[in-house]
Amino acid sequence: MDRIADYQFIQPLGQGSSGAYYLAATPPRLGIAAEHVAVKVLQVAAGDEAFHRLTRELRTFAKVRSAHLVTLYDAGQEAGQCYYAMEYLPLGSLAHPAREVTRDGAIRAVACAARAAHDLHEAGMAHRDIKPANVLLTEDGAKLSDLGLVQILAPGQTITGLGAIGSVEYLDPAIMRGERASRSSDIWALGVTLHRVLTGHGVYGDLPDRDPLLAVRRVLSSPPTLDPGLSEAEAAIVRRCLDPDPAARFRTAAELADALDALGSAS
Repeated sequence: MDRIADYQFIQPLGQGSSGAYYLAATPPRLGIAAEHVAVKVLQVAAGDEAFHRLTRELRTFAKVRSAHLVTLYDAGQEAGQCYYAMEYLPLGSLAHPAREVTRDGAIRAVACAARAAHDLHEAGMAHRDIKPANVLLTEDGAKLSDLGLVQILAPGQTITGLGAIGSVEYLDPAIMRGERASRSSDIWALGVTLHRVLTGHGVYGDLPDRDPLLAVRRVLSSPPTLDPGLSEAEAAIVRRCLDPDPAARFRTAAELADALDALGSAS
């Protein structure tokens, strides 16, 4: 694929669970100074109704004022394929950084993602897909990108139908049991993200790569286990994020960010 609409692709940036990312030249019509943008082409085909749901969600996202959310420029549909364009951040993500990320840098990046999530929550939105690949690095922290949009395009689809093994690890088990995404489920995902970037391991060990149903069963039947490589303070934060009782978790993602800031300054 070398283009969509008037976005000429320069190179692929990666493949996510819900679509492919491309570096593209900025179309003049956007009227922005940036030479390049990142374009995500969603792999779920969408009719007009689904596209309207998508654009409504993206429009709400674009209105949220936050220094820690990526800037969204445009969205469209071509031949049933939905896409959207956002700012390009060349330092990569916590999952695939362009350069080494220190422990303090990782903590700071997750704190920024937590503040972004809080701003979304205050606007009445849940992110639904917080994970290291969606925490994009900047010179002074990070920005959160990539709402969980597959559920909007295909609201009746189950997690096992998505084949998104990499995302199952970060999904609050309550959602797998049918509850709606919420502030507390995003806080769960932030806790698992913190654990992954600090230890290199997931809280459920290695999930089956090619069997979504088996991965979900593992998550639903096994309590999360923390890596002994975490410090006592780090483990306390992760443990609180993953408390089975949502009321016992951090009350807000901003409260979690404050705890992470204190953790970073103490190290």
